[in-house]
Amino acid sequence: MKIALVHDYLTQRGGAERVFEMLCSYFPQGDIYTSVHHEEKTVEIEGREVHTTFLQDIPGSTSHFRLFVPLYYPAFRSLDLQEYDLIISSTSSFAKGVRKKPGAMHICFCHNVTRFLWDTKIYLQENNSYQSFSPLINQVFNPIRKVDLECAQEPDLYIANSSTVAKRIKKYYKRNALTVNYPIDTSKFIFSDAKEEYYLISSRMISYKRLDIVIEAFNWLGLPLIIIGDGPERARLESLALDNIKFLGYVEDELRANLMAKAKGVIVMALEDYGLVPIEANASGTPVIAYGAGGVLDTQIDGVTGILFSPQTPEALHNALFRADRTDWDYQQIRNHAVDNFSESVFFSKIKQIIGEFCGNSALEVFS
Repeated sequence: MKIALVHDYLTQRGGAERVFEMLCSYFPQGDIYTSVHHEEKTVEIEGREVHTTFLQDIPGSTSHFRLFVPLYYPAFRSLDLQEYDLIISSTSSFAKGVRKKPGAMHICFCHNVTRFLWDTKIYLQENNSYQSFSPLINQVFNPIRKVDLECAQEPDLYIANSSTVAKRIKKYYKRNALTVNYPIDTSKFIFSDAKEEYYLISSRMISYKRLDIVIEAFNWLGLPLIIIGDGPERARLESLALDNIKFLGYVEDELRANLMAKAKGVIVMALEDYGLVPIEANASGTPVIAYGAGGVLDTQIDGVTGILFSPQTPEALHNALFRADRTDWDYQQIRNHAVDNFSESVFFSKIKQIIGEFCGNSALEVFS
């Protein structure tokens, strides 16, 4: 069985890219496809060839990839995947639109519906240019929404990373999806029960992550906060922060794992449809302080692995931090929760069963 592995774009190191990295490792015989690839800025693909689209040859496409939205579906539709029996796409947007040969199977690991198309106002709400250009943005996005709906019919099977995403796939694409919570590589995270007096955020700096709310809360409380990650909001967020808040930008995985293991807590303010960071924190034995909606409801146990709070305000985060400080955490239990429920072995055991049932037992050769 010949396999193609397809991802939206490999230009950053987010949760979706980490899942794709895991899929590539688990299917070493698969050929890798994406729209654009920036090797220095994304996850490691173990020296394998990465096939790209015509977008790769356009100047600026790897560094300003969000500007090429109207071209992504034509790019993916142009890929020739006619020799493949099984296509595994990993997508939050465009990769689901690839074409397959008759009789081939397409399994889509869907991290989300195309959020900027369907939640445009929320996704871009803190971008100052959105208010000025929203009529133009909608003129551009409306025809792309139509294409998005058409391309959403290409996969034969959707696997959603959370119950929230499964509901969104049903709502917008009118497709049913199996829910299988995505895993992390637990071996990459260091357990520690010796916590230090700082809190941690690991996030891309984009508006819907609502890091501005966290900064407002920590400016008020004066507690140490370390923020790792980068993105278009960084300069604005740094301008809001007082001296107790440190921005480290992108850090290597080893330092990230150490920071996560020693943190007093990892904070998630965004409404995430799933989110790997809370599980990564738990794998480090670190509790999560998270806005209690969306994907964390699938992965966190309030009072055991973290503190869930609502609404999405600085005051609610204050109260959650005070509650976390008064909680007698069992750090080993937090670690065990991640390993027992969100390891790669647990995940691929479920995926193997799904592929066997959906594609036939002969397809199980891909796991040998």
